[in-house]
Amino acid sequence: MLSRLKKDTTTIFLVILLIIGIGIFLYPTLSDYYNSLHQTKVVEGYISQVKNINKSEKNSILNSASEYNSKLPKNITPDLNLNKIQKKEYNSILNIDKAGLMAFIEIPKLSKKMPIYHGTEASVLEVAIGHIPGTSFPIGGKGTHAVISGHRGLPSAKLFTDIDQLNKGDVFLIHVMDKKLTYEVDQILITAPDDISPLKIDKNSDLVTLVTCTPYGVNSHRLLVRGHRIPNKKISMTIMSDADTLESIKTVSLISIFIYIIIILITTVWRIIGNITK
Repeated sequence: MLSRLKKDTTTIFLVILLIIGIGIFLYPTLSDYYNSLHQTKVVEGYISQVKNINKSEKNSILNSASEYNSKLPKNITPDLNLNKIQKKEYNSILNIDKAGLMAFIEIPKLSKKMPIYHGTEASVLEVAIGHIPGTSFPIGGKGTHAVISGHRGLPSAKLFTDIDQLNKGDVFLIHVMDKKLTYEVDQILITAPDDISPLKIDKNSDLVTLVTCTPYGVNSHRLLVRGHRIPNKKISMTIMSDADTLESIKTVSLISIFIYIIIILITTVWRIIGNITK
């Protein structure tokens, strides 16, 4: 009897360890899936909010951002250290939902749509991507260079994890108010963290740079993926939809398998406990 009790207790312990192990293994996938759903809702909310803004107010919002951009110095390394007064002005511009949301980015090759918030504080970059203060607001126009930052390798969300897959010629889109701005990747750089010289504003160019840490997991340098504005063109939404569907099927399948295994393991433990108490 004692031998059987020890054996059953060991089995229960191993089952619990297995459940924990499966949970740890699936956590990044499940967490990223949840974060993606959240980001999708935020993007949908942004689109809905923009529709409810009248034309004159939209023009006023964009004009304020344009005026801010026109004051930024050109052809010199930007000053990213804003004082309190500058930060207050910055945070008041293009703040669509009064919570820092300014636009969203779409990366067709990665089947990603992510909201863009003011600033790069930890509270922003842990769940979304942020616009770097001191750079142009992402509204397009000559003499602008917006810089968007995002983390890689977070256990809770992919965010900019895969932007190293972008190559020259690939495109990404910025959706701001009713405007859709298309940018074609023309430069990919790896720099030291304190080298911000590639973020200069060219008075004759319309640029957006995506910034993240590299190498993956080491994060000693910065990966800069720059795009220049090109005319809008049709993007294959079919490819994007298929990719999204396959990713959803994969995630739902993993969730289903996880739940099925948990049910089996719990049933096994319940039977063992039942045998012990008899």
